[in-house]
Amino acid sequence: MCANRYPGLNKSRKTVNHPGIRKRWDDEMKHLEKALLIAFILTVAFSFSAFAGQCEDISNHVLRLHVLANSDSAQDQQLKLQVRDRLLRESAGMLDGAKDRDSAERIVSGRLSDLQRAAADEIRKRGYDYPVQVRLENLYFATRQYEKVTLPAGRYDALRVTIGSAKGKNWWCVMFPPMCLPAAEEKEELDDVLNPGQMKIVTGDGEYEIRFKSLELYEQLRDWAESLKQPRDGAEIIEQPQDGTESAGQTRDESSGQPHDQAESAEQPQK
Repeated sequence: MCANRYPGLNKSRKTVNHPGIRKRWDDEMKHLEKALLIAFILTVAFSFSAFAGQCEDISNHVLRLHVLANSDSAQDQQLKLQVRDRLLRESAGMLDGAKDRDSAERIVSGRLSDLQRAAADEIRKRGYDYPVQVRLENLYFATRQYEKVTLPAGRYDALRVTIGSAKGKNWWCVMFPPMCLPAAEEKEELDDVLNPGQMKIVTGDGEYEIRFKSLELYEQLRDWAESLKQPRDGAEIIEQPQDGTESAGQTRDESSGQPHDQAESAEQPQK
């Protein structure tokens, strides 16, 4: 009866199921869902930025030592520890005069050839002919616990020692401030270079565990966003300084396309 009295009503009802209108509706809903997802990600990112900033500043005060074994065989893992011990002996007292990470890196940079020779000599003494490289690099590390200290995920400068094919589990410690030391001395050394808020993060006894996991996700999202800026053929974008000289690039592990320390060893320095 209503349909007869109001003929336009049936017409309007029929147009709701028109394929063109339905497709437009679906497209609008997809755009809305994407917008909401982006808004959620941005909200989380902004709320998390203060904590991430503190963690990033921690990495700016730390120089790590990172030794990668040729393979996971028992012999190669043992050799890794022998090279580690040799380098720790070689670098003992080397950074005593360093006041910050930058000064520590300058000292290490001036001793790279000595450290390279020491590592190569140790490998030969043990009866192996593996090549070895000792370099200062900037690398991504996941959240890792060292004795009573937890270092958040992020990019850290590191003295990286690669033995042979460098496909085995690795060993790491903090070279500056010098934490390749008995555990009792570690907190005091860190306290010299980190502020109270940063010290609370690295010595929080699990308080920040969820935030550390979130930080890893945050770093992965940021790396993913940065990767979208790269050319599709995989070539890196190199920014040139205004004076025309070539800028120094950061070294990244290109062998797997993944953060290099996902298989990090839980081994700790021998006391």
